[in-house]
Amino acid sequence: MTPSADQVAAFSANGGFSPGAVSTVVLGFVFAVLLLWGVWAMRTAYVGWAEHHLTQRQFLGVIARFVAMYLVLGFFLLS
Repeated sequence: MTPSADQVAAFSANGGFSPGAVSTVVLGFVFAVLLLWGVWAMRTAYVGWAEHHLTQRQFLGVIARFVAMYLVLGFFLLS
């Protein structure tokens, strides 16, 4: 649902910024958290692989799942 011109004007007047700016900040926060989580997951998987607690297939599975999740979330949130 798209806000009307009056709603956008009221939001901008009361908030001091546009709804588009809020959207950009929220999307940036979501992707930053996802990237931080991905780095943590891949680092943890690497340590497990290096200490022979994970097989190479499991390690690559962690990386593949993260990449797939990032692509799907990017598609849904940026389209």
